[in-house]
Amino acid sequence: MPNKKTIFIIAGEVSGDVLGANIMRELPGFNFVGVGGQNMCDAGLKSIFPMSDLAVMGIVEVLANARTLKRRIRDTIQKIIDVRPCLVLTIDSPGFARSVIDGLKKSRAGRDLIRDGMRFYHVVAPQVWAWRPGRAKKYAKTFDKLYAFFDFEVPYFTRYGLETIAVGHPIADNIIGKYAAKNPKGKKIVALMPGSRRSEVKKLMPVFRDFVGMIGDKYKFVIPTVETTDTIVRDMVADWTVRPEIISSQDRYKLYEKTYIAVAASGTVSVELSMVHVPAIIVYRMNWLTTIIGKILVHVQWVSLVNILLNRSVYPELLGAAASAKNILREFNRIATDGVARRQMVDELKSADKLWRPDNKSVGARIAMDIKKSI
Repeated sequence: MPNKKTIFIIAGEVSGDVLGANIMRELPGFNFVGVGGQNMCDAGLKSIFPMSDLAVMGIVEVLANARTLKRRIRDTIQKIIDVRPCLVLTIDSPGFARSVIDGLKKSRAGRDLIRDGMRFYHVVAPQVWAWRPGRAKKYAKTFDKLYAFFDFEVPYFTRYGLETIAVGHPIADNIIGKYAAKNPKGKKIVALMPGSRRSEVKKLMPVFRDFVGMIGDKYKFVIPTVETTDTIVRDMVADWTVRPEIISSQDRYKLYEKTYIAVAASGTVSVELSMVHVPAIIVYRMNWLTTIIGKILVHVQWVSLVNILLNRSVYPELLGAAASAKNILREFNRIATDGVARRQMVDELKSADKLWRPDNKSVGARIAMDIKKSI
């Protein structure tokens, strides 16, 4: 019989590790075994191998690490059989999670545990509303329960019989209500956010350079960087006529409080900006092949999550060839010179607060509360 006090938990990257630790802290009295990073280990996890073994992105990288991943899948399956948990809780990393569960279902010991009551819950719904909708049916065959971030995601999975619960977005736990806009003296601040990947930075920084050159020194420009992009950003701004200030990404929340307008790459940072109600212009550049494939496969009108949630264009989006300095300047001038338009954008962003975070409970607390009720 499964051990009713043991949960096997798996996270494969940093955001999952942070959320996993929050869930664990909300479940005192349970033993945790599995795969996680420093946050989960600090919360009491006995990780069976380093989480970094799973932090592989991209087709080439996955193929290069295929042998390690296969070994880790086998290790994980065997450990689950050995510890006999009542629940296997996986956080994102869907490829690894499904491989482990499929392997368990093929083994006699795994089938015995499932027959005796072991369950599989997953956190983070795939964006089937944007592309590859067939994944919803596959998830329904793999997992017993899914914790999605948003209400609008739920019907995509319940239609196939998968119990799905909307729990809110975990980033909101650390942002909403904690950072209020300030009006610093001196020049108004424009945050330039070229992304956290070197490929993104290389494509967007020349566009930002031309945009800054068009405006001149009327505004103060600030660029937050992560460790992997700091050097390349500093090298690329060396010849700018107006030199921006470079800060650590760890200080970006203080920057948000003082930012008048941001020009940001599409991604997590645009979610953060919308949660702290910073007016922004969203830009993104891809190579021509990725652009063509994206137009074929992606089925959403917008890429910014706040636009998708509110079903209207709150943040202007300039993607692909449209992400030019001239177009950024046009949108920037519209927002910067029209006080009504800027205030309306801020009000729209505030209206999304309840969609990001339904109540005062953290995402970890909501998930843990449901787990306690169901096992």
